[in-house]
Amino acid sequence: MYKLFFLAAIFLLPAAAIKAQDNTVADNTGSVKVVKDSRIDVLVKKQIYINTLAIRNQPGFRVQVITTNKRNEANDAKARVMQLFPDYRTYIDYQAPYFKVRIGDFRSRDEATELRNKLTNQFAGGVFVVPAIINVSPDKELSNEEPY
Repeated sequence: MYKLFFLAAIFLLPAAAIKAQDNTVADNTGSVKVVKDSRIDVLVKKQIYINTLAIRNQPGFRVQVITTNKRNEANDAKARVMQLFPDYRTYIDYQAPYFKVRIGDFRSRDEATELRNKLTNQFAGGVFVVPAIINVSPDKELSNEEPY
């Protein structure tokens, strides 16, 4: 008996405390007024901005200028490449025990070969075009697409 009373109290008391929508609305136009926080618009604009700046990864090519097991040599080579070609991104990839300095984000091997030809005289150890996962920004993607 106590269990039955206890179960009834658990289910009926909260139901009695919950009040349903009031059906005595004076305005019967059926319209709904939505009040939203203005900060939501700011957040949406910020997310759109972040999405447009996002970098997309895809297969491509980079030009490798040096492979060394000394971090200082790799940093010096990176600085030198950045001074010679500031328009290209420069990367240091570490694949134990070697540091590899690579430059550029090229979709085709031909584009990378043009830069390799310019860099060949600057680095004595050999300059190579290597396949890599490159970073492509949305503006480059849009400029390379064919118009409709």
